[in-house]
Amino acid sequence: MRLYYDDNEVIKAFKMYTNLANKGYGYKDDFKLYLADDKIRDLVDQFAKEVDSVVFVAGDYIYLVPMVMESPFHITNESIKKDYLPSKAINMDIYLMYVTIIVLFGEFYDGYQSTNPTRDFISIDEWLRNVSDRIFSLKEYDKEELEELEKDYEYNWISILDKWDAMNDLKENVKNQNARTISRLGFLNTVKKFLLSQELINDIGNDEIELTQKAKTIIQRYYMEYEFNRGILDFMYNMDKREGEKNNAIYI
Repeated sequence: MRLYYDDNEVIKAFKMYTNLANKGYGYKDDFKLYLADDKIRDLVDQFAKEVDSVVFVAGDYIYLVPMVMESPFHITNESIKKDYLPSKAINMDIYLMYVTIIVLFGEFYDGYQSTNPTRDFISIDEWLRNVSDRIFSLKEYDKEELEELEKDYEYNWISILDKWDAMNDLKENVKNQNARTISRLGFLNTVKKFLLSQELINDIGNDEIELTQKAKTIIQRYYMEYEFNRGILDFMYNMDKREGEKNNAIYI
């Protein structure tokens, strides 16, 4: 059924959309109005769709999230390098960031297939071990297999493996890890800073982090779908299965 809107409803919806566009989220008045008024919610959703974005509810907030790279609200590679990475960072650093985030999100869910988290928090050390395990699982593939995987997933797995391998793990025991500490732990702390800024994780102390309600909603509604993660979650899960089958093999 087509809805008809009066001028007041259009103005209210546009003000809400403008607030979402400026801050990325709405709270209290915007949250209540978005849930209570079907017409205003429909208008705001239409405005978001026009800029390749979506509005969703998570906890007591509503969020505006870009769905494609072409959206004006998509965070560009250049802005990520400028705001979060060392001065000499390249796009490969961003691709590695993406892989570590996928691994982190996956650790909260059962085999990357469930819609509800199966754990409450994870330590940075465990996240580091799991990223290393999955990236170094790539060494189980020969070069030809990796080249085929790169075609299938449009991801430069060989370069990602080389970059992670080259990070100086001898510095892992340095007490204060940051973006200038060229180590795997230092890199994860950089990714952590990015995720905190996007309100996707909470730092709960003792080097432990938890997912926010915003992150859980994004993962449940979009991240598990093949078209949004390019099948990389399936690939990571298949690496786990491959490793398990190898470990459980019976030799005669």
